[in-house]
Amino acid sequence: MPLLTQQIQDEDDQYSLVASLDNVRNLSTILKAIHFREHATCFATKNGIKVTVENAKCVQANAFIQAGIFQEFKVQEESVTFRINLTVLLDCLSIFGSSPMPGYGYPLMLFLEEGGVVTVCKINTQEPEETLDFDFCSTNVINKIILQSEGLREAFSELDMTSEVLQITMSPDKPYFRLSTFGNAGSSHLDYPKDSDLMEAFHCNQTQVNRYKISLLKPSTKALVLSCKVSIRTDNRGFLSLQYMIRNEDGQICFVEYYCCPDEEVPESES
Repeated sequence: MPLLTQQIQDEDDQYSLVASLDNVRNLSTILKAIHFREHATCFATKNGIKVTVENAKCVQANAFIQAGIFQEFKVQEESVTFRINLTVLLDCLSIFGSSPMPGYGYPLMLFLEEGGVVTVCKINTQEPEETLDFDFCSTNVINKIILQSEGLREAFSELDMTSEVLQITMSPDKPYFRLSTFGNAGSSHLDYPKDSDLMEAFHCNQTQVNRYKISLLKPSTKALVLSCKVSIRTDNRGFLSLQYMIRNEDGQICFVEYYCCPDEEVPESES
């Protein structure tokens, strides 16, 4: 972005955050993977930007965009936090999107250059709301597997979407990793052996059977489609973490993580 860099290089000090990217699709693709609600909260530190989207205090999606992915990345303060209309931001990244939305606070300014033409978009930011703390820490993780994403994509395409819940069984013994639905056509199960070609890592310490609302998990399929690997973890409360590894067009790695709380107690007859 030589023209753009020349234009703003003397103005960097007045901005709390300055980030430039040669390939805007790398950013918009990751943001689309968590775009299931209109607003997002952004946290920027010297390490990069985390963008968080939540729904109904039951599910949270985080996109992690490391500083190294940007050609230029400067944060003047220890951290910069703001809330933004993600729909409008994505419209602007695809350029010539919708009209400005009402807001307040210092605007997020996008300078988009192509072929020597610079388009400037100003998006009003808002005071950030406190995001949920799912308190999901590695020390409390009971079971963890890493799958090639193609295996999970096939499973999600075969799931009975008339089922309200997806039941996930993780166990050191058979069935090892099982996905179950309970729809109009009855119960169905899909099993993955621990020595499956799709299984890259299998670390299960005890049997856990938990149910999660399919309506809450559906947004995560956006990230699943883009990903090459997925880490599936459950903690001692049955909370679920789905961490997707996404390789962008330049071969760089980004991560999108979904947290989801369990839906209900599983009847003993079905566990």
